[in-house]
Amino acid sequence: MLAPKNIAKPFILMGVGATLYACSLGGSGGLDEPLFPLKPGQSWTYRTETLLDDPQAKPRVDKLTIETLAPRQLSAQGGLTAWHRRTNNGVDYWLRSDATGVYRVASKGPLDDVPIADAAPRYVLRQPYQVGTSWEADTTLYVYARRNEFPHELKHQDKYRTLRMSYRIEAVNESLDTPAGSYSGCLRVVGETVIKLFTDATLSMEDVKVTTQESYCPGVGLVRLHRQEHSPTKFIQGGQILMELVRHRT
Repeated sequence: MLAPKNIAKPFILMGVGATLYACSLGGSGGLDEPLFPLKPGQSWTYRTETLLDDPQAKPRVDKLTIETLAPRQLSAQGGLTAWHRRTNNGVDYWLRSDATGVYRVASKGPLDDVPIADAAPRYVLRQPYQVGTSWEADTTLYVYARRNEFPHELKHQDKYRTLRMSYRIEAVNESLDTPAGSYSGCLRVVGETVIKLFTDATLSMEDVKVTTQESYCPGVGLVRLHRQEHSPTKFIQGGQILMELVRHRT
C-alpha cells in the first residue's frame, strides 16, 4: 500500500492468509505479523520499473531498500511505542500491529526534524485476513504528470495531494515466483480510487480509475506491487509502476 506523505521515490510501499501467526511483544509495537514482518534486523530490496503510456519513453528503473530498526517511543503519539522502518531515500515510518491489523501511526521525511503523527491510524492490512475484508486509506498519485505545465506532477496540486483509496482482500493462499524466491500462502490486496481528468475532445471532466494490486507472503511481507495510473487525455502523462522483491534478508 502506498503512503501519501514525504515521499522522494515513486513508491514507499507498506503494504498484507487467513489467521494471525503472531506472538505478543508487549509494548514494542504490538504483534509481529508474518504477512508484514516488523521485528528489527530485516531488510527488503525491490526493483521498481516505471512504464509511461508514451511508447517512445524508456522505462525508468530504480531500487528501493527498506530495513526494520528497533522499536521507538514516539512523543508525537504520546509516548506510544511503534515498530520503526527506514527506506534508502531517508523516509521513516512507524507502525503497530494488533488484532485489527497492521497500521501506520507516524512518518518522517528527509526534511522533517521529528516524526509526524498520522491523524488516524493508516491501515496497511486489515483483519480478518480473508477474501472480502475491506478498508480505506489515504494515497497520492505517483505517475500522472501534466505535459506542458509546472509543476508537472499532479500530486503537487491540492485536489490530488491526498486521495482516499478503497482496499479489499481479493485472494488468499496464492503462490508467487519472484527474483527473491518462490512463495506460497500469499494474500492479494487490490486498491481502487477515482479521480477526474480533463478529456481532450470537449475539455470536460472524466472519471478515471487508479488501481493498485499488492501481494503479501508469510515470513517476507510485500513481494509484488502493480500501480496503474493510465491517462485518457493527451494533456496528462500516465503510466504504471511495477515493483518486485529481489532480496529479503532476515
